[in-house]
Amino acid sequence: MKDHEMAAAAQGPRKKSEGGVWETVKVIIQALLIAFAVRMFLYQPFNIPSGSMYPTLEVGDYLFVSKLSYGYSKYSFNFSLNLFGRQWFKFGPLPIDGRFFLSAPPKRGDVAVFKLPRDNETDYIKRVIGLPGDRIQMINGVLHINGEAVKKEPVGTYDNSDHEAYGGLDKIPMYRETLPNGVSYNVLDAEPNGSGDNTGEYLVPPGDYFMMGDNRDNSMDSRYKDAVGFVPYENFVGRADIIFFSIEPSTSFWEVWRWPLAIRWSRFFNLVN
Repeated sequence: MKDHEMAAAAQGPRKKSEGGVWETVKVIIQALLIAFAVRMFLYQPFNIPSGSMYPTLEVGDYLFVSKLSYGYSKYSFNFSLNLFGRQWFKFGPLPIDGRFFLSAPPKRGDVAVFKLPRDNETDYIKRVIGLPGDRIQMINGVLHINGEAVKKEPVGTYDNSDHEAYGGLDKIPMYRETLPNGVSYNVLDAEPNGSGDNTGEYLVPPGDYFMMGDNRDNSMDSRYKDAVGFVPYENFVGRADIIFFSIEPSTSFWEVWRWPLAIRWSRFFNLVN
């Protein structure tokens, strides 16, 4: 075999191997770009760090938040470029209340992630209770919307034995609350005369929303004006749609070796409602 034939034979497998490596790299890059696009524009994963939304959402739940549900604002992304103000759209449709590609405004009863108005950075998750123009009040632990009491029925107790809350209270009274539009969900009410059980009347300003946690005695929400207050529409990040993973709070997500005993299989792929 001539020298140039031997060189060609030696280079053949190497070039094929290099081509295979490059194809693998391209596939990985494409997968990462797709994952980045999905996270940026469609669904963003969030985990629940506190008990303010018990019993609907528990600490250790991981869920997907639909970013397209309410359209996009400058708070929809992990960087705060002010690309969604009205002045940017002098030609064509203007965004509504600082949002673009509007799908639908938040509905009463939605569980939504929003940026805390106090700093416009911290992510909060609560339930939409009051719409713009609504009058909201708590009277003896009963929610009132526009002067009408919201239906609240006892449905037993919530097992709190595995959680450190309420000074070791194992059983917490649980109620079924039904909003005027028919949306129903469970709430906890451990203290008959808790700090948020009796309030003045709140008039929700135009373009703002009134948010509350389902764990009524353990939620910092719109009832506390200095801490949260009314939430502007542009602060909404997205609607919580589905729990895709859930693990006991004592176990970190990366502790894979503890998953068999710590994973809460019954909460996988539960819709958030």
